[in-house]
Amino acid sequence: MIPHNSVFQRLQARLPLHRREWSSDLDAVSRPQAAVLVTLSDSPQPEVLLGRRAMHLPLHPGEVAFPGGKREVEDASPWATAIREAVEEVGLDAQQVSPLGELPPLVTRTGFEVYPCIARVPAGLALVVDPGEFDSLFQLQLDTFADPALFRLEEMSDGERSRMVPHYQVEQDNIWGVTAAVLAQLANVAYDAGLDLQRDWKLTP
Repeated sequence: MIPHNSVFQRLQARLPLHRREWSSDLDAVSRPQAAVLVTLSDSPQPEVLLGRRAMHLPLHPGEVAFPGGKREVEDASPWATAIREAVEEVGLDAQQVSPLGELPPLVTRTGFEVYPCIARVPAGLALVVDPGEFDSLFQLQLDTFADPALFRLEEMSDGERSRMVPHYQVEQDNIWGVTAAVLAQLANVAYDAGLDLQRDWKLTP
């Protein structure tokens, strides 16, 4: 088992931290854009914060996801979007967010271009869930997602094309899509898990 400080050191060394800004020219943006905040607790084995999306939401109801959402006009960057959304959705204190790095943007089945922002936060945070966004919150050790027995690629079709989509089965939760892709990429970076994400899993340029 890799000591937790080594996990953070690996992530910082291997992940870029571009701190890119959103384009101000919305006419040049081909897809709606969003960002998620992937928080890892500063605990003996880092834990990642996840939530079950509220069942009344029109997009992705009941699915497991990270705090995050669509960019707003006032957001200067994906980090600004991700942190603002996390403050609103789970009551996270923005001052306790220490950026570690970024993953390449991915595209959801609903056409959003999502930018994952990876951050370190103190352990044992007192969070307050917004019931308008999540039914519940939970944390899982990041190394859970390095277990190949929990991971699979499954062919899915949107009626126009099909692709192999990543899934994790963790007890009763099927964690899939962009959320699973982010977790698998982190497991590969932090633990050299060797999970195969490239078979038809299309990242944006």
